[in-house]
Amino acid sequence: MIPEIRIEDYNYNLPDGRIAKYPLGERDSSKLLIYKDGKCSEDIFHNLSSYIPSSSLMVFNDTKVVPARLFFRRESGAHIEIFCLQPQSPAEYNTAFATTGKCSWQCVIGNSKRWKDDLLKYDSDVPEITAINLQARLLERQAQTGTVEFTWEGGMPFSGVLELCGKVPIPPYLNRDTESIDQERYQTTYARIRGSVAAPTAGLHFTERTLSDLSSKGVEMQRVCLHVGAGTFLPVKSELIADHPMHREPFIVKKQLLDRLAGKDCSLTAVGTTSVRTLESLYYAGACCIENGAPRDVGQWEPYTREWEYSTADALQALIKYLEDNNLDELKIGTRIIIVPGFKFRLTDRLVTNFHQPQSTLLLLISAFVGGDWRTVYDYALKHDFRFLSYGDSSLLFRR
Repeated sequence: MIPEIRIEDYNYNLPDGRIAKYPLGERDSSKLLIYKDGKCSEDIFHNLSSYIPSSSLMVFNDTKVVPARLFFRRESGAHIEIFCLQPQSPAEYNTAFATTGKCSWQCVIGNSKRWKDDLLKYDSDVPEITAINLQARLLERQAQTGTVEFTWEGGMPFSGVLELCGKVPIPPYLNRDTESIDQERYQTTYARIRGSVAAPTAGLHFTERTLSDLSSKGVEMQRVCLHVGAGTFLPVKSELIADHPMHREPFIVKKQLLDRLAGKDCSLTAVGTTSVRTLESLYYAGACCIENGAPRDVGQWEPYTREWEYSTADALQALIKYLEDNNLDELKIGTRIIIVPGFKFRLTDRLVTNFHQPQSTLLLLISAFVGGDWRTVYDYALKHDFRFLSYGDSSLLFRR
């Protein structure tokens, strides 16, 4: 049964001055709130390893943010911002990034009413940029997005075009333009696979020192990859969360990690809500595999619409068998899963995460994870001068 949850019940007062507009000088010098057994305490993030059990498992999202914001100018002088969301032709990320000469993407278009059917040219006085002659044509207009075809010259892959011409898509609530510091700091130190238009911000606090301390303690570190879409910025506009649509986000999980999870004999810490959504989606992908012989995308309300009788181990083994039977070493599907109070967590025991916006789906996930006790966490953070949102401080939550 789809839960009847009113989003107004997940509101709190977040003054603008509590939103971190810039990162701290050192990634791991942020504050760390520890929530365990209904009580809060605090420390500094570089002491994270003190709170993670030895011989436990920690899972990171190694997606990489791409500079996906492109600014064009019409002949009339109007500025058009094109925010690349996901590739359309070619549809696979790596292939799209490697394409030379032409590709099309689903995009959010700023000032779209001023863009008719004309061909836009990238406006720049930089000779290196002028030489590639980057142009954009609107192929199809949808309600909130559009399909844009990009063409350019010189044989450069589209990833190079974005690196040359694009800007890092920092969150709109920062209320500022992208600056040079964002090129480095709005990216985790372990980012590897290009595809996100927003950073998995819980990972922004990790440094080589922090990772080394975790490793020295015997914490096993594994990776998943979920490409964060622009849907992460979309506010919940409906009164009931049941009426809020979740956008699809593609993810990749290696067979090696599935093998490890299937034989899970230790507790698991997920770094970020994106890692949680990936890990918890695996159960439903595996259940589908049991019933239909192959995994598929996980639906938004799939966890709530029926009783799921399969064990977690059986669901994971079904995924492993599917990969083995098809000579694959990784699972590639997508998820629209929404995690709200009443959700049954099957893999995640602890969560490293930042502090999220009022009335957001991420705050609902936090509430589900701490057994509805999210106000204890957020009241503590507000009273103890924690910094909020993407560049803000961190928390370590133990599941209730």
